[in-house]
Amino acid sequence: MQLGEGANEGRGTGSLPLADVKILSAEQMISLPYMTQLLAMLGATVVKVEPPGGEPGRASVPFFVAADGTRHGATFARANFNKASLVIDLKQQEGRELFLQLAPKFDVIAENMRPGVMDRLGLGYEAVSAAAPESVYLSVSGFGSLDPSPYREWPAYAPVVEAMSGLYEMGREPDARLKTNIAGALGDVATAIFAAVGVLAALRRRDQTGAGERVDVAMLDSMIAINDMYAQMWSLGTTVNGRRAGVMGSFRAADGDFIMAALREHQLERLARLMGRPDWLTDPQLATRRDWYTRTDDLIRPAVEAWASAKSKLQAAQVLAENGIAAGPSFTPADLADDEHVRMRNMLVEVEGRDGTMRVSGNPVKFSRSGDGPVRRFPDVGADTDAVLALHLGLSQEELAGLHRRRVILQTSDAVGRSLKLSIQIDGSGMLRRVRGRRRCVRRNSS
Repeated sequence: MQLGEGANEGRGTGSLPLADVKILSAEQMISLPYMTQLLAMLGATVVKVEPPGGEPGRASVPFFVAADGTRHGATFARANFNKASLVIDLKQQEGRELFLQLAPKFDVIAENMRPGVMDRLGLGYEAVSAAAPESVYLSVSGFGSLDPSPYREWPAYAPVVEAMSGLYEMGREPDARLKTNIAGALGDVATAIFAAVGVLAALRRRDQTGAGERVDVAMLDSMIAINDMYAQMWSLGTTVNGRRAGVMGSFRAADGDFIMAALREHQLERLARLMGRPDWLTDPQLATRRDWYTRTDDLIRPAVEAWASAKSKLQAAQVLAENGIAAGPSFTPADLADDEHVRMRNMLVEVEGRDGTMRVSGNPVKFSRSGDGPVRRFPDVGADTDAVLALHLGLSQEELAGLHRRRVILQTSDAVGRSLKLSIQIDGSGMLRRVRGRRRCVRRNSS
């Protein structure tokens, strides 16, 4: 793939909205990489700055294995397509100088290192804004870097900030152990969305004033903002249990579970008539919405599950939806891969590896004129190093060769030798079988 190839293409008649935006991002794992991928799917050119050997997400599990035996962590693959990879050793002075020389060529400089790391490298906001005053500088971290926080130095993954936001307490059943990591990487994805909003707002301001500024997004702040009414409850004098009302939860059908939410009186009336239970409407045990919730298991669930026992979870949800009751099947990965909505909305797309493809989630933002834009491959480690430096800094082949000799930069051919090579197959049970010579072990395909 040529640098930026496909970035300006779309299914509609117009170019993608961010086709003129260029992002230089020192990023790793999910929160910032997913944010820059969102903008890449909207047309932005994203150059990903990685250390020698690649960022940690490349080694995550589960992983996609190319035909040549190299592995690509799913965490990396899902958040890095349509990007270029630039490997610079920022621990070397020459590497830091290259980064600062590149900064004025980009509209956005982004990083998600722990607070203080970029400052110690001489690549913090003050240094970069001095070199590139018109660029927007984005910092993403667990607890923020622009304002004080007692947690500022803490490392953070999605489950940490999800718990601290109260998300897990929201779903805790009385006297039950806390369930963690209940929503995938919600703490990362929520942060990515708010970071994208912040960057777009700062770019809009830059268009008006000509000046860039710093955007600071904390993962905990993002989760507090996205966690419904939880942060309000103390001031309202209520608790998690106090907000539970209505018929809401999972119900069993012939092939699995479906989710139903009947939260208002007219919805309960429709549900009662559909189940052949008009007596629910006059039963004093179901007089209030709170009663509907507390009596679901003994009064409502038996009738609903008897009705759904001969239906698939999708069929049950469809009948409920047709009657004005919010419902949906609980999909497995295989269900998603086969779902008509997912296919029609282009929400699972194939991404090219070096010698194969994998499916990743597509662009949730649709446009009438621009389309979704094409999905290209995710980059090998340092695949675009020479091209980026030649294009933006005008470095000659001799200058690039010198930087390679001094190990300041790496191109793919240098980096591949460092990557882990395994012969791996995924069997029908979803297990990874790893073969090294005659030794064989089996482990689950999960993170």
